[in-house]
Amino acid sequence: QVQLVESGGGLVQAGGSLRLSCIASGRIFKINAMGWYRQAPGKQRELVATFTSSGSTNYADSVKGRFTISRDNAKNTVYLQMNSLKVEDTAVYYCNAAILELLQLRDYWGQGTQVTVSS
Repeated sequence: QVQLVESGGGLVQAGGSLRLSCIASGRIFKINAMGWYRQAPGKQRELVATFTSSGSTNYADSVKGRFTISRDNAKNTVYLQMNSLKVEDTAVYYCNAAILELLQLRDYWGQGTQVTVSS
């Protein structure tokens, strides 16, 4: 079993910054992909930023130039640095990972961390 735990959410003013962290723990053989999604009330969950299995990054157009995804492979941790936050960034942010548990590849989600941006 693998668990993903997010942290770093909170309430910030527009233009401010937050850094989210996600730590994967458990029986991990290899993390194939890892990243961040978000979901606002009444809307579908959407991709924010991810590392692909090849190590490249993908960003939603709405966050390019403002958000940066990074990782610490030794700690099985991924970060999301969010700068110049806008009210429309308000959402629950979820960590997602495709993890190889020896020979089994499984998809995991964290429970989410709330980010609220006020004007």
